[in-house]
Amino acid sequence: MKVTALEPAESVSDVLCDVCRDSTRVEGYGLQFGTLSARWGFGSAHDGERYEIHLCEPCFFRTLSGLRRDRMVNAMFSDEDEDLSNFGLIARDDFFNDGGGSSN
Repeated sequence: MKVTALEPAESVSDVLCDVCRDSTRVEGYGLQFGTLSARWGFGSAHDGERYEIHLCEPCFFRTLSGLRRDRMVNAMFSDEDEDLSNFGLIARDDFFNDGGGSSN
């Protein structure tokens, strides 16, 4: 016998950017945000600490730009010329998150 009941379920209604505090909801497309996360393990100075930061699109790309700039500065006197235009990009045109897009 099947017994049914209406029970409240918890769901995420919005994700706010942890930097600018704006909503990451894009009308008609749902939540659009990036996540910066870390889980530090044994041997790390931060062993046992976990971090998760949600970023709206502008804050994500501003953060990525800062990291790209740091990489450029750290490699400034290197003999290699490094193209950082796709720094961090692992897929493009992957609209369905199925790996169907091209890399870089």
